[in-house]
Amino acid sequence: MTRYRSIATLVAVATTAITLQTLPSLAFSPEAQQMCSGDAMRLCSSEIPDIPRITACMVRNKAHVSPGCRAVMDREHAAAAAARKREAAAQ
Repeated sequence: MTRYRSIATLVAVATTAITLQTLPSLAFSPEAQQMCSGDAMRLCSSEIPDIPRITACMVRNKAHVSPGCRAVMDREHAAAAAARKREAAAQ
């Protein structure tokens, strides 16, 4: 049973990585993938491979993620907010 669980976990991680790379609107930086994949597996494995649900789960569990992942999440959130602000100002 443990072998099947390990294989299922590897398939889920691979599927998530491929999905993150192929969906530009939902793509996470390589740094975010590296820093947060362990937290995503630990906190949000039931949401894999649904990227929007994983993202929502990670935001809900931000208080429980590792410091490195939290820093990346904060940086990416700030960058997205700045981009939205620039886009709104351009219109």
